[in-house]
Amino acid sequence: MNKITKALLWVVGILQISFLSINGFAEEKTSIQNNQLNKKIKIDIVSDVVCPWCAVGYQRLSNAIDELGIKDNVEVVWHPFQLNPDMPREGQNADQYLMNKYRLSKEKLQQTRNNMKNLGEEVGFKFDYFTNMKKLNTFNAHILLDYAKEFGKQTELKVRLQHAYFSERKDISNRNVLVRELDAVGLNVADAMARLDDESAIKRVQNEEKFWRERGVYAIPTMLFDESIERVGANTVESYKELLMKLMEKRKI
Repeated sequence: MNKITKALLWVVGILQISFLSINGFAEEKTSIQNNQLNKKIKIDIVSDVVCPWCAVGYQRLSNAIDELGIKDNVEVVWHPFQLNPDMPREGQNADQYLMNKYRLSKEKLQQTRNNMKNLGEEVGFKFDYFTNMKKLNTFNAHILLDYAKEFGKQTELKVRLQHAYFSERKDISNRNVLVRELDAVGLNVADAMARLDDESAIKRVQNEEKFWRERGVYAIPTMLFDESIERVGANTVESYKELLMKLMEKRKI
């Protein structure tokens, strides 16, 4: 084989490799784009069941999702955060607890609650404050929410517990109450309640709460969109819609 023939074969070989590389890159790029199009927006929400701003914040987020018609494009995952981790199992009178913690007068507390009731009405959530209402220990509720995640019912149970506490005057630290709420959302009651005494389940929730606190979460609700964009507090419906639209737009690139 002469030098000219060898040179021609070498050039042809290089061109073939280049074509395959470009073609492979194009396929990889298309695959990435398809993944972006198919991937749901993940929303991690760090919150507590007895946090009123968490209830309002989620209702606003939920309303934004509904108004955009993107429910099937969103995945919500709840994470534990206890507002009152040292609260005794029997709880404390909510009025007295809040007045002592925030140095509020009776009048100021009532004003604050009236404002919260109005905010709840705006988004379709009922706050029914009453004299003997208690601030509760919510650790068991968080264990059950961790259990519910395995069956795709975490949000359903979370909302059910929020309504039970704020709207229906129920003590969601009471095991009998928790049994009824688990049954209401169609979860296996015996299996779920067994988790409350399972050391590995208890440790898992403790570690997860510790993880978020060490990450710097100190105010709730804290929402993390696509593991990169953080929103703290109950943002407006419009601000959630704006963010969600931007994230949806990225999936069309």
